[in-house]
Amino acid sequence: MSNGYKRKVIIVDDHPMMRKGLAQTLDNELEFDVVAQFDRAEEAIQKFEELSPDLMIVDISLPGMSGLELVKHLTARDEEVKILVVSRHDETLYAERVIRAGAKGYVMKLEAGEVLVKALRKIMKGGIYVSSEVSEKLLMGMARGQKDMNESPIDQLSDRELEVFELTGKGNSTREIAEKLHLSIKTVESYRARIKTKLNLENATELMVHAVKWAESEDADL
Repeated sequence: MSNGYKRKVIIVDDHPMMRKGLAQTLDNELEFDVVAQFDRAEEAIQKFEELSPDLMIVDISLPGMSGLELVKHLTARDEEVKILVVSRHDETLYAERVIRAGAKGYVMKLEAGEVLVKALRKIMKGGIYVSSEVSEKLLMGMARGQKDMNESPIDQLSDRELEVFELTGKGNSTREIAEKLHLSIKTVESYRARIKTKLNLENATELMVHAVKWAESEDADL
């Protein structure tokens, strides 16, 4: 930037190569300074006040606390923090969720580096960055005052239900999900019951099969 001030950036992603790629992209731009990289949300929370970042780049799927929960946690502590979610997950499913949670933008990991920089610059100017397709979907939803009638059943899941659904699809047991999300086993079972109802699934076996298929389709986009 012309005044020589660099925007301090923290990257939170559990894939070392992804963190390295994001950092290199930003290091090539004069206005950004990557001051820290973390692979867990909990580490970012611990260092947040000390580092006082201008920007944060956050992945959704993290060990322990999810990126979505991290966004909610940080924006509750500091309304001014600007967060861009960069994830491999389907933007049409997650972009609206992260914006509602307090993030200022969403970029797919498959996008080129210049898209990342463009998104960060727009966010720093006070804007919100999503793709034109998602922007149109969000505006249509606002205009109707209702959820899109054509939404997929997965869209009906709450943020926490979606986390439980994804972890189920990755082969985690109820106890493992409870430990990862810091919930009781009874609470996880309650979420699973709600998921079955919303997705019109008869039993735990159908839930597992459905979740595994969905998780595999998500991974196929990597």
